[in-house]
Amino acid sequence: MSDKQTQNCSKEELLSFSDGADRRVLPARESNAPPWRILIVDDDLDVHKATEYTLHGVLILDRPLQFMHAYSSNEAIALLRRESNVAVILLDVVMETENSGLAAVNIIRGELGLTNPRIVLRTGQPGYAPEIETIRRYDINDYKTKNELTRVKLYTTLTAAIRSYDQLCRLEAGRKGLEHIIAASNQFISELGVREFSSGVIRQIAAFIGVEPEGLVCAQNSGDNQAENCVVIAATGAFSRFNGQKLIDIDDQRIVETLMRCFKQRKNLLEPEQIALFFSGRNARDYAAFVDSPQGVSEIDQRLLEVFCTNVSICGDNVQLVEELRLLAYHDALLKLPNRCFFVEALDLRMAEMKSDTALTVALLDVDQFAEINDMLGHHYGDLLLFAIARRLESHFSSQCLLARIGNDTFGLFGESSLINEETLAPFVNSSYLIEGVERPVNMAAGLVRVDWDDQETNGSMLLKDASIAVKHAKENGQGQLAWYTTEISTATRARTLLLQDLRHACSHEMLYVAYQPQIDLATGKVSGIEALMRWRTATGSIISPDTFIPVAEHSGLIIGLGIWILRTALHAMRRLQDAGHTGIHMAVNVSANQFRQPNFIALVDQALADCNVSAQFLELEITESVAALGFSFVEKSLSSLRQRGIS
Repeated sequence: MSDKQTQNCSKEELLSFSDGADRRVLPARESNAPPWRILIVDDDLDVHKATEYTLHGVLILDRPLQFMHAYSSNEAIALLRRESNVAVILLDVVMETENSGLAAVNIIRGELGLTNPRIVLRTGQPGYAPEIETIRRYDINDYKTKNELTRVKLYTTLTAAIRSYDQLCRLEAGRKGLEHIIAASNQFISELGVREFSSGVIRQIAAFIGVEPEGLVCAQNSGDNQAENCVVIAATGAFSRFNGQKLIDIDDQRIVETLMRCFKQRKNLLEPEQIALFFSGRNARDYAAFVDSPQGVSEIDQRLLEVFCTNVSICGDNVQLVEELRLLAYHDALLKLPNRCFFVEALDLRMAEMKSDTALTVALLDVDQFAEINDMLGHHYGDLLLFAIARRLESHFSSQCLLARIGNDTFGLFGESSLINEETLAPFVNSSYLIEGVERPVNMAAGLVRVDWDDQETNGSMLLKDASIAVKHAKENGQGQLAWYTTEISTATRARTLLLQDLRHACSHEMLYVAYQPQIDLATGKVSGIEALMRWRTATGSIISPDTFIPVAEHSGLIIGLGIWILRTALHAMRRLQDAGHTGIHMAVNVSANQFRQPNFIALVDQALADCNVSAQFLELEITESVAALGFSFVEKSLSSLRQRGIS
């Protein structure tokens, strides 16, 4: 405003008024709140002085005003580039040029991206900028001619602009707060455990309220609100020394008292020097976070903190559930050891970090005849035995070795070869354990594998497979034996694998046939019986010995199908012999333990006899001694059933 325009203001306009939008214009009141920053942009020095004089000491929304000055649009742009939190810009339209003010608005909104500051255009020549078009295009809060801006109208205009700016800032703060909550949720989901999650909570709270991450998180193990039942599970900054302590042992009573009030009241405590946030948890396990906060928390931050705490409680429950799932996925609950999955992943990780001068060994320990121990003495006894073995292995091998439960009765060890070798495993291959007051001798088969650092194709699963092969090799030599996985074992294993593939091919392409060996009665010289024998001729005409392929068929389970095939083939041959007049001859067929243990074995024999129209009295089943391992009662019952049919 020019001096002339200022003199034209009526006396009552220079006095306080009674009918404005806000009556809080008493300069006598003082406020400690941060001021609203007002930027005056005008090339007339008198306008700056008059505006500042008119509004001197005025409070708007209980906060004072702070004036900033620019005398050209370029000065204003430069000032806005380096200053922040400018609430209102009182901008002259005509300065260096006729539209320099409007050009400045375009830069402020567009290039600088300042959308919150409210802009009030002031001009002594209103024809230069049409009101509606200007306000629509440039997001201008108000448009006034300079002779309109008397004290009352200037105050009213500024109050409306500041109120609008405050609302925009609150909306932006709310949006950023919600974005922070969403980002925090994503961060929390990636945490690997409750302790890591709790440390993340401290960082997120500090970032939310704009302070350093100095705080701690306390877990309440029961709902009795006693300090001795509260434990610090995460602490950062100056509070790190409290990590792992019981709340009752912390020597800072301010922290103890604040957290206990938070637990008892089950709500957030937002106080001048600190805040405590309450998070309800699952299974009566609640949490509270304490963070130093020298500055106060705004009203909008308080509301957002409520949302934040609710979200953290949900995330905390999810993290705890994930931690429980990880425990189930990677640990054995019975023996309190890592399981197979953990063991394999640890092998992969260790091999990735392995150096050329490091010698490592993988070992598997398998309890001999554990199934029989369970059958005779019960599963509870078996569990006690496994637990005793696990504890002795733990105490014997240093923390540098990884111990895990790989299978039902199998333990895995992984570490440096100087720690895992024949000498260190010898006490476990043949040992005894005190179970329920009785000393129990226990033998174990041990299979060991050397880890080659330069074998890039080897992984944890392959090492475990090789160790399992070594265990089987050890068991073939008897109880309480130890075997290394060697190239010879590898070659033999590969040969058996290839043989199994060829055997499957032979089964599907009818390369197997039955050879009949007559049984002669030495007294009469006549044929008294025939034995059906399985033979294998390859595509090249060579014969594979039964001693070579029958064990492979038994171990792979192919023997079950092959056994039924040879039984039916032999009975069909028997039918043809009887039709040709050769009566009184018996047909003998070998039966393996794998066939005999099948629940439908006798039914399959009955069906084969019926289909081939052969009487049961002409069939002999030669059952191997290995069926004794199936249990006396089972074998006796099955044999009795076969005899009742006339089968010998």
